[in-house]
Amino acid sequence: MGIGFIIYLAIFGLVVGALARLALPGPDPMGILATIGLGLAGAFIGGIVAHLLIGTAGGIIFSILGAILLLYLYRRFVQHRPLTRN
Repeated sequence: MGIGFIIYLAIFGLVVGALARLALPGPDPMGILATIGLGLAGAFIGGIVAHLLIGTAGGIIFSILGAILLLYLYRRFVQHRPLTRN
């Protein structure tokens, strides 16, 4: 595992995490490392779901959907707030 692969993972996680944060309305007080972590965890969850549903890797779509799901669950159960502010 080289440094190039680690840089690729960081950029991929940042893109997926940022797109997930853009997809859900509302403020998210998280930094760049948390966004990368959200993206990588979402890619992991999305990959598992894609493998179970279609039998192959899901790519960026399932990665973003997994990150959106994790962000929603984080807001709901950790921050104890709804999806949008009323």
